[in-house]
Amino acid sequence: MKKLLLLLTCLLALQTAWAQFPMGGVTPQRKAIPGTADDNTPKGNSKITGFVVDSALTKAVEFASVALINKATNKPVDGTVADDKGKFTLNRVAAGEYKLLFSFIGYENKAVDGVTVTKGQDLDLGVIKLASKTKTLEEVTVTGQKELIEEKVDRLVYNAEKDIMAKGGDAADVLRKVPMLTVDLEGNLSLRGSRNVRVLINNKPSTIVASSVADALKQIPADMIKTVEVITSPSAKYDAEGSGGIINIITKKNTLQGLNLNVDAGVGNRGSNLSLNGNYRKGKIGFNLGGFGRANYNLKLQGFNDQTNFKDNGSTRTYQTTDGVNSGLFGNYNLGFDYDIAKNQSLTAGVRYGARNMLNDLNLNTQSFINDVLTGTVRRDVDTKNLSGTVDVNVDYLHTYKPQQEWSISTQYSRNDLTNNFDAIERNATEAMLNREKNINHNLNQEITLQTDYQTPLKKNQMLEFGAKGIMRTVNSDYQYLYGNGSEPLTQSTRQPSGALDYNQSVAGGYASYTLTTKNRYTIKAGTRYEYTTIEASTREGGDISIPNYGNLVPSLNVSKSFKGTTLKLGYNRRIQRPGIQQLNPNINAANPQNISIGNASLRPELTDNVELGVSKNIKKLFVNASFFGRFTDQTITQVVSANDTLAGGVLTTYQNIGSERAVGTNIFGNLAITSKWNVMLFSNILYSNLRGVARVSSSISEPVSNSGFNVGGGLNTQIQFKNGWGAQAFGFLQGSQVQLQGRTGGFAFYSAGVKKDFKNKKGSIGIAGENFLTKSINIRTDRRSAQFTQLSDMHIFMRGVRLTFSYKIGKMTMDAPRKKGKSVNNDDVKSGGDGVQSGAPASGGGATTRPR
Repeated sequence: MKKLLLLLTCLLALQTAWAQFPMGGVTPQRKAIPGTADDNTPKGNSKITGFVVDSALTKAVEFASVALINKATNKPVDGTVADDKGKFTLNRVAAGEYKLLFSFIGYENKAVDGVTVTKGQDLDLGVIKLASKTKTLEEVTVTGQKELIEEKVDRLVYNAEKDIMAKGGDAADVLRKVPMLTVDLEGNLSLRGSRNVRVLINNKPSTIVASSVADALKQIPADMIKTVEVITSPSAKYDAEGSGGIINIITKKNTLQGLNLNVDAGVGNRGSNLSLNGNYRKGKIGFNLGGFGRANYNLKLQGFNDQTNFKDNGSTRTYQTTDGVNSGLFGNYNLGFDYDIAKNQSLTAGVRYGARNMLNDLNLNTQSFINDVLTGTVRRDVDTKNLSGTVDVNVDYLHTYKPQQEWSISTQYSRNDLTNNFDAIERNATEAMLNREKNINHNLNQEITLQTDYQTPLKKNQMLEFGAKGIMRTVNSDYQYLYGNGSEPLTQSTRQPSGALDYNQSVAGGYASYTLTTKNRYTIKAGTRYEYTTIEASTREGGDISIPNYGNLVPSLNVSKSFKGTTLKLGYNRRIQRPGIQQLNPNINAANPQNISIGNASLRPELTDNVELGVSKNIKKLFVNASFFGRFTDQTITQVVSANDTLAGGVLTTYQNIGSERAVGTNIFGNLAITSKWNVMLFSNILYSNLRGVARVSSSISEPVSNSGFNVGGGLNTQIQFKNGWGAQAFGFLQGSQVQLQGRTGGFAFYSAGVKKDFKNKKGSIGIAGENFLTKSINIRTDRRSAQFTQLSDMHIFMRGVRLTFSYKIGKMTMDAPRKKGKSVNNDDVKSGGDGVQSGAPASGGGATTRPR
């Protein structure tokens, strides 16, 4: 992106030079840039070449602008930009008299007059020396700054690199501050009240996201995030899935010449981190190598869960208290490579490895009642291990024919090995061991993606894009239960048999998209995409599962209009959402017998129609945005809780296609630059949701279910820069209770504040930040109920923390050529579970596509 901006700056300087260079008082009015396809200037067969160098240092002036001006008309007829060695070439020059203008930022403009070109001549001007434009300044005060929020035709961009408290945290800490997004205390992400959100990292998917978005966010260091793109109305070139929208996390990259190393570290009472990132570039070849490690510890939780099941002959009830400690180790390591095959061709490749080791130690004390009479007390000690190792490998090729006309081929292989085991020991009131239970569950998720895209401008205000893609996805889950009475050795359990799931899914798709920009500042982007999905699934114990193949045609339309500092946007798209591995996995997670969870391998995709109307306006130093949206979903994949007839007071949680969801809402936020160094942002999210359908609420009963209500949240983020490199930031967020199919999930409040001091040489910084430091714990209260049961849980999560951060940059790099990076695979089509830990029970344990702009 930095190189692209540099190239645009060079072209802008070139155009400015054409407009400002003295030409006898004539300011040229051009309808097309000289040298482009729209230029009707007569061409010849001559060529002008030369080198642009610094007159004092005798070094190349990289990417200097060159304008060719006709002496007779005093108008520019052609132009170019020098390469990284200062060489420039003007081809197809007609015979005549010319003068050339050379310019670049930091140098005096220079004109070379009296250039005569004859037919068929190759003219070498030799070395053109530019004098440096230098001036000693006593003090420079920068009064402008990059906007915290930027709005584009189909997305909102949050510039996370402005976050001075990012160091030491993970991606969840950054995404909490992005308008329209909600991140709960488990790290689960939702957009406008929907958890059907696809998360991409640098326009690429990862199989870990298919398993759990919350786990993926923990592996991304916050201080490496450059921007967060919230794509609420994806165009046809994005994969059809991701019904709630797409979140694209762009990390910081270095495309300069030379070698550097960044060191970031943090230590606190709840977690510590260390990050090392290096970049090396020499000529046409560049490498980057990075590693991030984070340890979480002292994460405590306490609470209770009160459940009652209603039966014909009375009721059964359990009252369970929870006391637990969570810890985790997270790592993210990457190696990248890019090579300029030719001036208009590039090759990029990368390997990323992510590791997650989450350990939970829970003590569950359960009292059982029948018709309000105590029948027994059991203590259950549970150790759970949620481990994964993720590998993503990509190779991408890009061929640019002319500005905005390009063809790309992208490939990616992803693999995630996921282990979710638990070991439980039950004791009675006298501490005698009753039994021991162990669940071993290994999951494997693999994806192979092939993709090709082509785009070309039609005239100067239209763009045509089309492409095709194939995804081959394999999901396997192998699980077994071991059981032993008292101190007896563990043997294969007959109560909960072992099994396996084999799930193969293939998606083939193609799209076409058309963009038109009119003179009166309308932008229209319309397109359609077709995807055909085939599925083969089977279980070891049940054989083949009948899931029909299906095809989907998904149109999209985005229209925007700008006038007098105001932008209006209208969007419509149809999306689908396929189930993820956690929702498909038939393994019975009974770490907490009062809250058993199991997947459903027969789930069908859900279908969603989205409409959106947005308005934004700049009022002096205030930017205000308001959007109003509707979301209409059929065959909704919903978490359903039912009474478990085989356990006293227990419930069973699974996923079903229950019916429909109708949701309408609004997002409003404002960003005020009080001064050039003090910024305040306020945002709110309001959603009314109505869910209804037919759900199986017990082993023998299916009944109509429905629920509706408002979900409300909002927050404040303010940042101020002081003198001598000091800065401070504060953030607060309040989320109300959330409507579920069978009740409401409790809300929560989260806040943080911090200060940072930059070193004088700008190569490093040191800071301190605190989170929820005024309260001992965060309380979440959840209430679920049906005709067969009631469930009330109250959980206290101890998250009060403080951390010290340190960063330092080693090495020096110089400006590199503005190259265009290769495009890459983006899968954003698979729904992830990510519903978090429920009532003290450990959580159980892919992706459709988008293209870079």
